[in-house]
Amino acid sequence: MSADLSVDLSVDAESAALHRRAVVADTHNDLLMAVSARRPDRWASFFRAQWLPQLRDGGVNVQVLPVFIDDQYRPEGALRQTLRMIECAHTLAEGNADAVRLCLDAEQIDQTLAEGRIALVLALESAPGIDASVELFATMHRLGVRVASIAHWRRTPLADGSGEDATGGRLTEAGVQAVREMERLGIVFDVSHLGAAGVGHVLELATRPVIATHSSARALRDHHRNLTDDQLRGVAATGGVVCVNFLPGFLAEDPVDFTVERLLDHIEHVAEVAGVDHTGLGPDFVREVMIDLTPPCCEDTGVDGLDVLATLPGIEGPRGLPLVTQGLVKRGVPEEDILKIVGGNVLRLLRSELTPRA
Repeated sequence: MSADLSVDLSVDAESAALHRRAVVADTHNDLLMAVSARRPDRWASFFRAQWLPQLRDGGVNVQVLPVFIDDQYRPEGALRQTLRMIECAHTLAEGNADAVRLCLDAEQIDQTLAEGRIALVLALESAPGIDASVELFATMHRLGVRVASIAHWRRTPLADGSGEDATGGRLTEAGVQAVREMERLGIVFDVSHLGAAGVGHVLELATRPVIATHSSARALRDHHRNLTDDQLRGVAATGGVVCVNFLPGFLAEDPVDFTVERLLDHIEHVAEVAGVDHTGLGPDFVREVMIDLTPPCCEDTGVDGLDVLATLPGIEGPRGLPLVTQGLVKRGVPEEDILKIVGGNVLRLLRSELTPRA
């Protein structure tokens, strides 16, 4: 969906200044898929040319990098592709050390922010490379992974994704072990994409805060990828954060409602139900990645009936993030709460969880 040119996409001085003062945290951008598709000798330079300017323009201070494995690699090549993408993250960080750092703990995040660099945090999305070998979470932790989910759309050896909600499937025995192992290691459990029964199961088991890296409010858009009010309250009860997804199909059913205002509705709903201390941003910027990776011969980029190339006017990528701050300002959200929503809450969660375990 192209931007509606009748919409004012400029950001006023007050909102821009607030956005610059904020710690802005994006908990889901699939840019690693696009970078890793290049030759290894281009990983660092491609990131610097293509993505670093966008992150800077958007004011991003903390960027979670999900490792998502395309179907073409599953199941046989999933582990190799997982390792390749993790190596890509390390390489792009080392090649741009003046601007970013791949952070392993809270101290490194704070140091990186103090130095004016962007803190990168590695995540696994559905972890197909692990399969049922839960002991490999320790390997992934050694390689730098600090956030992980255990399902995507469909069934895995650990749990059912939200596309399998009709099964009523909870976590498998291995999935339960995965929760325990991630808590032991200091990997934040991500409930985004997990089936409804699985989310409930995780909330029963969790003794540490969990995160939803890119999920919106089901009360406003009845889609299985979104969280119900009870689930929102459940994540908050762990001390966790629900980071709202910007993908239009998760915000509204009618394309006429693919607007920044609709996104703000979801943010405010999550803040009202889960609490403003448990609300964040998980944009799920995927349009550029999909265009970049999809050959002209294969133009069908729909997923489960959603047009994943659709975007909100002005927020096609990280550069549009200041529009969220401006929208919250215009709605009268207190400055203190805005600072929490755009990144403060996620930073608090990472500081509390990415610390050495006793």
